[in-house]
Amino acid sequence: MAKYTNILVAIDFSSSADEDEIAQRAMAIAENNATKLSIIHVVEYMPPFMMGNEPIPSTSWVINEDELVDNVKKKLGEFVRRLNIESADQVVSIGTAKREIIRIAKEKNADLIVVGSHGRHGVGLLLGSTANSVLHHSECDVLAVRVDKK
Repeated sequence: MAKYTNILVAIDFSSSADEDEIAQRAMAIAENNATKLSIIHVVEYMPPFMMGNEPIPSTSWVINEDELVDNVKKKLGEFVRRLNIESADQVVSIGTAKREIIRIAKEKNADLIVVGSHGRHGVGLLLGSTANSVLHHSECDVLAVRVDKK
């Protein structure tokens, strides 16, 4: 079995039970390998609607990105405190989850990415899941933790 030195854990805050399970798997591997642990949450960015080359103005679509990122940083901080992993690097990134997870993994020289997988099938899988994309585009090992609801 490979000895991991730098693990990146992707958390999407879809379910605290799922996030706990994903993090606990990564923590167990980190403990067994005396490795560095980083936790990432990606704020999915949706650009404004465009008409030709111009954005369609609407005050109802205005999002304060700084405030959004600050809120996510607080939530991530609470998450690592609750699981007693304050020593983990905390990363909040804005963009497309699958791209940002892979980019940050390269930036941090991660040799394992841990993500949750909801076990999509059929059209859901064809449309693409983050875990599937990370698995197929990552340059390091990927552990997809199954978090299906029964």
